[in-house]
Amino acid sequence: MKILFLEDEPTIQEVLTEYMKMQNYDVICAEDGEKAIRLLKEQRFDMAVLDIIVPKISGLEVLDWIRKHKPEIAVIMLTALEDEKTQVQAFNLYADDYVIKPVSPIILLKRMETILRRVKNTEKQKEKGLVLYEDSYQAFYDGISLKLTLSEFLLLQTLKKEPKRAFTREQLILRIFNEDYMGNDRIIDAHIKNLRKKLPKNYIKTIVGIGYQFQEE
Repeated sequence: MKILFLEDEPTIQEVLTEYMKMQNYDVICAEDGEKAIRLLKEQRFDMAVLDIIVPKISGLEVLDWIRKHKPEIAVIMLTALEDEKTQVQAFNLYADDYVIKPVSPIILLKRMETILRRVKNTEKQKEKGLVLYEDSYQAFYDGISLKLTLSEFLLLQTLKKEPKRAFTREQLILRIFNEDYMGNDRIIDAHIKNLRKKLPKNYIKTIVGIGYQFQEE
């Protein structure tokens, strides 16, 4: 994840940047609003953490620019200003969160994680058709979770990766349970039955005498 961090105080910028990098965020820093907008024009970012009171162009003006030109970027406002008017102004410009300084780096990271997870889930909901996410073991159809068990997900994933291949039950057991499974290979039939109930279309084809194959739309 790539983060734009707008902060003009060197110590705060250095400390918070280090914490973000420890979480494997790719952090690009700006000390003033003009530089922040220039970076936004030149590069792609997933999130912006913006101090409000910075030289040249304020963080609120940068937020306004983001919402007009790159609305997909998540934004956290970071400021020492506690007045209600400033906070309302930030939220009126669709800031995702507003954090008062001094802020705990751990709390800031947790807020960043929460917002980025929400953004990622929103992106999933926009995708059409059958989509599998290997990192989270989740399957969606037209943005709706299919609520698969781990075994069902691994079974569907295995079939979908090689749609032209017919898998035997033994091969599927090895892919899903490795060599540890000692039971009946008909367990695959039970998983296929449950999987078919959850899938909106008939994606799994029975190959008589062999096993199962993924059937594309």
